[in-house]
Amino acid sequence: MALLWDPGAILSATMRAALVLHGPNLNLLGTREPGVHGRVSLAEVDRLVSAHGRRRGVRVECRQSNVEGELITWLQGAAREKFDGVVFNPGAFTHYSIALRDAVAAITLPVVEVHLSNIHGREEFRRHSVIAAVARGQIAGFGPQSYLLALDALLALGDGRAPARVNSRRRRGV
Repeated sequence: MALLWDPGAILSATMRAALVLHGPNLNLLGTREPGVHGRVSLAEVDRLVSAHGRRRGVRVECRQSNVEGELITWLQGAAREKFDGVVFNPGAFTHYSIALRDAVAAITLPVVEVHLSNIHGREEFRRHSVIAAVARGQIAGFGPQSYLLALDALLALGDGRAPARVNSRRRRGV
């Protein structure tokens, strides 16, 4: 299968900073259900994604919260803080947080939903994401690599090489 863009060649002039948000229980990575989520800690994931961003000329800031309201506040403030896009792992909130879904829908920055495990291959209740319908896309099942792929997807959006989707309607005036 051919890629539509070369992630290794991306150096976006428009994407300068990306916010990475981790939801509930992700602070326990490496010790919580290692058979599902692996043994890599959240600090290691943050180092990987930050280094990946640096190689592409993008500043990455990573934040984690177990509090739904804090994640909403960060999403709503991302543009004001001069971020150009968001990589978002909502954790268990993926499946039921209408408040987070509405926060993603309300902002104009592109949001890529990300999951370490393949949520579509897990328990039935985990197979539905209320976030996916308002995110620009979803990447799941590649462990920590999922975050790197999500950052590359944001960069492709910033370069105009990926097709517009959700959230772009407001910018185009449709």
